[in-house]
This record gives sequence, C-alpha cells and structure tokens, in this order.
Amino acid sequence: MGHTRPPSFRLRLRYWFDNTMARSTPALIGWLSALCTAVVVPVSVLLVWAEAHTPTTPRNLLLAAWKNVGTVFKLGGPVGTPVFVLLSVLVAALGVFFASTLVGLITTGVNEKIMDLRKGRSVVLEDGHTVLLGWSEQAIPIISELAQANANLRRAAVAVLADRDKTEMEDEIRALVPKPGPTRVICRTGRPDDPADVALVGTGTARSVIVLTPEGATADAQIVRTLLALNRGPAVPGQRRPGHVVTALRDAANLTAARLAGGPRTRVLCYDEIMARLIVQTCRQPGLPLVYLELLDYAGDEFYVTAEPRLAGRTYGEALLAYETSAVAGLRTADGTLLLNPPSATPIGEGDAIIAVSRDDDTVVLAQTPPAVDPTALADPVERPARPESVLMLGWNRRAPLIADLLARYVTEGSVLDVVADGPGPAQARAQALDGARAAGRGAPPDEVVASPLKTAFREGDIGSPHTLHALDIGSYDHVVVLGYDDTDAWQADSRTLVTLLHLRDLERSLGRPIHVVAEMNDDRSRALAPVNEGDDFVVNGRLIALLLTQIAENADLARLFDILFSPGGSEICLRPAAGYVRPGTEVSFATVVEAARRRGESALGYRVGADAARAPAYGIRINPPKSTLVRFEPEDSVIVLTGH
Repeated sequence: MGHTRPPSFRLRLRYWFDNTMARSTPALIGWLSALCTAVVVPVSVLLVWAEAHTPTTPRNLLLAAWKNVGTVFKLGGPVGTPVFVLLSVLVAALGVFFASTLVGLITTGVNEKIMDLRKGRSVVLEDGHTVLLGWSEQAIPIISELAQANANLRRAAVAVLADRDKTEMEDEIRALVPKPGPTRVICRTGRPDDPADVALVGTGTARSVIVLTPEGATADAQIVRTLLALNRGPAVPGQRRPGHVVTALRDAANLTAARLAGGPRTRVLCYDEIMARLIVQTCRQPGLPLVYLELLDYAGDEFYVTAEPRLAGRTYGEALLAYETSAVAGLRTADGTLLLNPPSATPIGEGDAIIAVSRDDDTVVLAQTPPAVDPTALADPVERPARPESVLMLGWNRRAPLIADLLARYVTEGSVLDVVADGPGPAQARAQALDGARAAGRGAPPDEVVASPLKTAFREGDIGSPHTLHALDIGSYDHVVVLGYDDTDAWQADSRTLVTLLHLRDLERSLGRPIHVVAEMNDDRSRALAPVNEGDDFVVNGRLIALLLTQIAENADLARLFDILFSPGGSEICLRPAAGYVRPGTEVSFATVVEAARRRGESALGYRVGADAARAPAYGIRINPPKSTLVRFEPEDSVIVLTGH
C-alpha cells in the first residue's frame, strides 16, 4: 500500500485562510486591514524616502511616514504625545466606522427598495383601469386589444398580477406589444388567489377585472379561488369592489361554483362550450371564424350599444337603413333585454338602445339622408333543401362529445359523424361518449333513449399517419374537423395538427378538389404556419377567448350578446350566397343588400368576396361597409347576415 503525499504548505495556507473567512464579517475586516497595512506602511516609507527634501533624523522620518499612513487611512496623521496620537486614531477610526456604516445602510436600503420595486410588491394607485389576474397565452392578446381599445384616450392603464417575475412579464410584453400607445402596463408579482396580493393591483378602483384561464387540469379550481379572493377584499382602505369581473372556465360543470364565488358582478364564460359551438357552426358556415375575429378585434369594427332617442316610435326595420357607417344588429330594451335581429316591425320604445357594428362608439350616428335602395336589383330567395351531412372528426379532446351533441341539434336525419383518433384511454369509452351525445343532441335526459338524426362511429387510428388518412374515403365527407389533443401541451398539439393538415393537402391534390377543413389551433403563431387554401377554417382557441374576454371587460352588456350568438336556438351569424339577395353581376349599393336581408327577416352585417377568400389578411371579409358602397356580386360571393336559427 503506497504512502499518501502530505498536503503542501500552499494548500494548508489556503485551507487556513478559507476557515478564517468562514467566520464572516469580522474575519473579512481583519484580513482587509492586514492587507492594507502590509501595503500602505512600506509604500508610505518609500514615499518619504523619495521626496526631494527627505527628513534627516529618524524622528522626522517616522513622523512623515505616519502622516502618509494617516492620509491613506483617513486618520488625519496628527502628531504629538503617544496618548494624543492614540486618541486621535481612535476618534478617526470611530468616524470612519460611523460614516462607512451610514453609507452601507443607505446603500442597502436603496438596493432593497429597488429590488422590492423590481419584484413588483408596491401598491398600484390607479383609477378606472383594467386588471388582469394570472398569466397564460391569453395575456398578450388581451393587453394588445386593450391598448387598441384605449388608443383614443389620453391616459389608460392595465395592471397585471401573476405569480411570475415582474421583469420577465415586462420584457415579454415589451417584445410582443411594442406600441401600446397611451396605455401603461403595470406588472406586479403575487398570487391571484391571495386577497392581500390582489389588493396590490387596485382591484377596488378598477373599471373591470379579467381573470385569465390558466393551463393545466386544475385551471377551473384556480379561477374559483381567485374569484373568492376578489370577494374577500378590499384589503386597502378606501377601495371599493371592481365594476365587473369576467373569466372563462374550461368545464361547464364548474359554472355554478364560479358564479357563486364571483357574485352577481361576475360574467363567466365556458371555454369548451364556445369552442365547440364555433366549430359546429363553422362546419355549416365556412368562413365564420374570420367574421368573429373581425367583430372581436378592436383593429376593425365591433359591437356597440348606443342610445338614439330620435329613433323612438320607429321600427327596427327602419333603423336598419338609418345609419350610413354602422350596421344595426338588434335592440336593448329599456328593461335591459337584448333582442338580436328582432322582427322588422318591432317598435323602438323610449329608453331603448341600438346594438350596432361600427368602427368606434362615436361613429354610431344617424345618416343625414336615407341611403338609396334599388328594388329592381333584389333577387328571389334561393331555397336550399336540408340534406344529410357527413362529417369526419380527426383527433380527440374533451370537447369532442360536446361537438357531437351540438352537431346533432343542427343536422337532419341520416347525417353521419365518423371519428378517428388515437392516444391514451380506451376506445370503448370514447365511443360511449359519442353515443351519449346523440341523445343529448335532442335535449333528452341522460337516462332517456331518444332517436338522434346523427349516426356516430369511432375507430382507432393515428391521424398523423398518411396510411390512416389514405384508408379513409376523405372525398365522401362534406366537412373534416381536426381537433388538437389535450393530453399534451399546446405546442405539441398544434404540431400534430399541422402534420395532419399537410397530409390532407396531399390528399386534396389526388382528389383534384378542395376539402373543407375546420382545424382547431391553440396558438395564433401555429395558424400562421398552417398550409392554407380557400376552403380552410381555423379556430384559434386562445386568441378567440382572449378577444371575447376583452370585449366583455370593456362592455359588460356584450356578455349576454355573445351568449346568444354562441347558443344553438338563438340568433347566429351566417354566410349566405349573395345570389339569394341581389342579382349577380348587377352593381348595387350595400343599402340594397341590407333591404334584401330585411325582407328575409335578417340583418346584413357585411359580405365576403369569394375571389379573395385565400388572400390575407382579410380573406375577402368586409364587415360594415358604408351603405353607399357600390358592390358587384359574383356567384361565389356571400352576404354576412344575422339571422334566427
């Protein structure tokens, strides 16, 4: 067995030094003093020796060296008796210690305050601002929309509270919302379900509060906790409750709990129900997501509720043509009831308000003169007899049974829904979920068997495999729906959807005709990567919900309006062939289109040019054109109308 070499002197010295430094501040002061003394004293002696008039006696040499040392250490270097020198050194050392301690305390306090501000723990003192509680993919679109909505204001503020680093949130906002205009975005770090933290962002003086939908399986529980925290306030003296609160849950089963937690001032949307309804409506109305994005985006035209006393005593049909730059969509009665697309003969009473689509709230103004209508250009309605529809659903998530449920409410006898999916979970459970949806499609209780017009079938298959897709008779289906799997994160789900879309594009080439595809996306950036043709529709979940939340935060009345639009059995937005309203090839004013829709019991909101259906960014959609706009419709063009189901 060999002998171990003993540690070197250098290692032992380093070990002793480390142990000494481990004794914290006193050891650090001692080493610093020793090092300075070891350097300053010899250098002070050399300075005396190097002077032009070097002292000749040892006493004078010592006195000169002492003065140099005192100057360096800020001890003044006084001379005199040894007691006098000792006391002067003691007083000077105490002065240096006091000054250094004071500077250290001030520096530490300033640094702590700066760190506290960087951590986002100071109270927001704003009034009439919008508060965002939480952080998700909805945050950036909502902040961008609020900035656009507040573009005509002199001062506006958005306060964000999330359990994230303040500087990280600010950097992300600065990178993705580069020009917020007059809107200031204030970030604070804290838990949205802690009443003390919630009070930091001034919820008691806010105009509205948006509770964002977090990621994960516990999203609804986190929202309920946040709503309870809002009701526990105010924690800051002088604050009241916010004007109104809006949020979106994922599961409809939690709506009652959330509404109880939030109270009467809270508007709770159901994420899954809205997405399922939009997917089903888009199957029957291609291009519908683009219409909704245009209506919800503050960069375009939106819904506004405006009082107009001069229309009292007239009818809704007359109001349709009373505005040049706004498209009338309904009424809000004096008792608060919303009527979307009421009958043309509905009288407008005192206190009633107009629901209109317009560029801004100050552009909903009556026209000086009635717009011209050409009755000779009106066409006879084109009746389209109901026929069975066939839908292929590729992929699976928790919204799939709800989509089948809603689809059964729309289709006629003999319609078919085939589902192809893979992933965790038994196929039998998914097939049973579809079977249950067929009875629900007729509004039947769960234990009652009711015949459904929709026949459903489920089969296992990898939708990302070309072999699986080629084995399906894709050309026999009227619509193909691609769902994003929810057992993975949003990025992976969108990636699988993109792969499936590429294979569908390849099948289109072999068929020689387009396939109407309705694809569900989680991220708007994935939508930009998707292979597009004029027959495709993309439902971007996160962006659409973010836009809805923003609209309702700005105007609480719109919660009921959108609930009607996304409900089966209520009014809905449709794209109908333009040939059923005016004669193709005839140049007419848009006012003539409005009159044609009025005679069919509908409210015209705009039109879509089929030749521009694949051209970004509008994809042929034109919402709320001026009534005097001249347009010549071709057979592939559509009129966008608000109609009853």
